[in-house]
Amino acid sequence: MESVNPATAESIASYDALSAEEVDTAIADASAAYEEWRDVDLTDRQQLLDDAADVLRENKHRYAETITEEMGKPISQAIAEVEKCTWGCEFYAERANEYLQDEHVGAVSHAKTYVRYDSLGLVLAVMPWNYPFWQAFRFAAPNLVAGNVGLLKHASNVSGCALVIEEVFEKAGFPENTFQSLLIGSSKVDQVIEDDRVAAVTLTGSEYAGRAVAETAGRELKKTVLELGGSDPFVVLDDADIERTCKVAAKARNQNSGQSCIAAKRFIVHEDVYDEFVDAFTAKIESLTVGNPIDEETDIGPQAREDLMEELHEQVQASVDAGAKVLAGGEPLDREGYFYPPTVLTDVPQTCPAAAEETFGPVAAVIPVSDEEEAIEVANDSPYGLGGSVWTTDLDRGECLAGRIEAGCVFVNELVKSDPRLPFGGVKDSGYGRELGRDGIHEFVNKKTVWVQDTE
Repeated sequence: MESVNPATAESIASYDALSAEEVDTAIADASAAYEEWRDVDLTDRQQLLDDAADVLRENKHRYAETITEEMGKPISQAIAEVEKCTWGCEFYAERANEYLQDEHVGAVSHAKTYVRYDSLGLVLAVMPWNYPFWQAFRFAAPNLVAGNVGLLKHASNVSGCALVIEEVFEKAGFPENTFQSLLIGSSKVDQVIEDDRVAAVTLTGSEYAGRAVAETAGRELKKTVLELGGSDPFVVLDDADIERTCKVAAKARNQNSGQSCIAAKRFIVHEDVYDEFVDAFTAKIESLTVGNPIDEETDIGPQAREDLMEELHEQVQASVDAGAKVLAGGEPLDREGYFYPPTVLTDVPQTCPAAAEETFGPVAAVIPVSDEEEAIEVANDSPYGLGGSVWTTDLDRGECLAGRIEAGCVFVNELVKSDPRLPFGGVKDSGYGRELGRDGIHEFVNKKTVWVQDTE
């Protein structure tokens, strides 16, 4: 398992994958740890999670450099990612007692009836490389504080991040083996899911990976949460503030160098403001700085792997062959590393890759529509349903359209983002279940009904 710096194409480190026997030992250790961890007082678990936040805060620059080196995220965004993990830990450290307290239900007058929230056990998390810290912590924080034990199977190209995340919980004082990073390839995931000691699995990744995990977990009758791909619509109505909208649009498409499931990908623009939007948006895109991700002035870093850059370019070429027009970018940069420039496509056929598939890189498809009805039709004409946004100065109008977009979250006059306080997840081919907020901590607990009745 090799980590490669995508800005230089140079190898950083190699890691030995765990053998089947070592995986079995890790699961056994996690199972033993769970028997004690589940009985640790909730206030003590909350304090440990708060301590993890302190570790993240104290080491955020070192951790951010690890992120940048392994997957190319611009350093300012990597620091922000670590800070968000700190927030997530602090949020659940503060709110877990509220979310996990018994819920009394007055079902009958002659008995005490309530719902309690018990931990499930060992939860496997299969996580991607694009937000290597945040994806792991938004799983770990609610599950550890709920009394579960975490097993992280991270993407192979961010193995260094996986080990550092394990270090965070060790430094915070969590009991040994309550959180472990399993350095294994994708071929060994089924072995872990099928193990009777593993209670549930959560995955963030591709639709293909989600189907494979869900199939195995389904056979084993184990709970799953899947957060998969997205092709988020960014709907610009005729009364939108175009200058502000385009400023946010450039960020919404190009955050994390475009490698985000919730990045805006299809820009659906009312024809009355289409030309104005295209001109302003393209200007914003062209002003972004592509460069060394360790430089704080860099907006766009490299793509995480060479094969991912090549796949993205194939999608752009196929879209151009189908009739799309390139207004900016459109070709890999002739430089060391895996750099693809921010790209704007117009005249995009609805069936070409830029409109019909998920483009996991800095490629924006701009699509004109004649009215609100067509905007909603185009927005929903996708197998994905992760996020979406609507841009208008009429908030009632925006809220009405938000209710009609088929997605797990829709923002009006704001880019799509995850927030520890709110549930996050998708519908359709974007997956099912929710992370974060109250809903997220309840995904992997036993919602146990208790009925207590006097014998007299």
